[in-house]
Amino acid sequence: MSQSNEAVRGSAPAAVAPQLAVEDQRTGRAYQVPIRDGSIRAIDLRQIRTDAEDFGLVSYDPGFLNTASCRSAITYIDGDRGILLYRGYPIEQIAGHTTFLDVAYLILYGELPTAQQLADFQQAVARDSAVPDGIVALIESFPRDAHPMTILLSAVGALNAYHPEAKDVENPAVRASVVTRLIGSFSTLAGLIYRHVSGRPVRVYPPQGQFARDFLRNLFADDPDYEPPQAFIDAVEVLFILHADHEQNCSTNAVRSVGSSLVDPYSAMAAGVAALFGPLHGGANEAVLRMLREIGSKDAVPAAVEQFKSGHGRLMGFGHRVYKNYDPRARIIKHTAERVFEVTGINPLLEVAVALEQVALADRYFIDRRLYPNVDFYSGLIYEALKLPVGMFPVLFGVARIVGWTAQWLEMMADPEQKLARPLQIYTGAPRRDFPARF
Repeated sequence: MSQSNEAVRGSAPAAVAPQLAVEDQRTGRAYQVPIRDGSIRAIDLRQIRTDAEDFGLVSYDPGFLNTASCRSAITYIDGDRGILLYRGYPIEQIAGHTTFLDVAYLILYGELPTAQQLADFQQAVARDSAVPDGIVALIESFPRDAHPMTILLSAVGALNAYHPEAKDVENPAVRASVVTRLIGSFSTLAGLIYRHVSGRPVRVYPPQGQFARDFLRNLFADDPDYEPPQAFIDAVEVLFILHADHEQNCSTNAVRSVGSSLVDPYSAMAAGVAALFGPLHGGANEAVLRMLREIGSKDAVPAAVEQFKSGHGRLMGFGHRVYKNYDPRARIIKHTAERVFEVTGINPLLEVAVALEQVALADRYFIDRRLYPNVDFYSGLIYEALKLPVGMFPVLFGVARIVGWTAQWLEMMADPEQKLARPLQIYTGAPRRDFPARF
């Protein structure tokens, strides 16, 4: 007994978690709410009640402006300082210095691959990029003027019919087996969809293991000897890396929310595609191009800026839900665009974009509101230089983001704290009332 007591007396005291002191002015009661990782658990607010019949306090946060729905080790963003990290690595040190599949492996598995791990991963993605003939027929059944994202949404959801084994999502081995199929099939689907809507033969040539090159061949190869320019390959590598993951954005939240029902991964990823379809998310770079065309020339930029400041029209491509500083991806994309235009020739809209950026960054109106260029400001110009229709822009976004969606889905499925997503509401309707007897 004495040895046991001695051991207790000699042990270091347990660290006391910091507390948030709360006083409810309705009742005068005081509460201590534990703080962990700069957050409190929303469920801890439930103890704050006026009486035993009270449901308890809830947090009201439309749009999740200040609500963390999960713990994640994948991507870190500091919007105030313009920082983006993948698994701890700054995006500036990644984009342009490695391949998309290197980064995909990092995001999915937490560490950069060895040479052998990368070779195996490339081979698996290439092997699993084939899609069933029924999916090809489904794509060909759509009108050629259908929006590419409509076709992608249908095709991704339909994949579950061909892979019923994927429904066993509580089996870790089954979850792991769908990773390379999701990455590879999204690239193939993008190629098939583009070829269909552009009136080309709906076929893709077998992949050869370099993802960005194979992707461009999926889009543009009309014969097996087609070779995309290296500048295009490099640009796709950078664009896909920059779009691979971005924390709990709208589409990732959709994947996690739908996936929390334990639905098959293809249905969960279809939810991500649907969210990405929206003009406030994956369609934002299309809106930038439309704005630049409406401005027309760099000489018209000052007048356009004054129009924006007076509340006429929206300045697209500036500002971000998270970033309150210069989006770190925007600087990288701007440099990438310049390299692409060395091959394709200068797009006159680039001059408008550069002039608009220069005026806005020097204007107190934009500085005070912390409106800086975001990733959408230049990405559409690159896609346009590749001669892709604007409807394909969010499809390309999806080819990159499937990596983040998959990683986030895997992380959620392995997290014992995650539950079926089911937010509360603040009821504002009529109080209880009796139904009229005449009915």
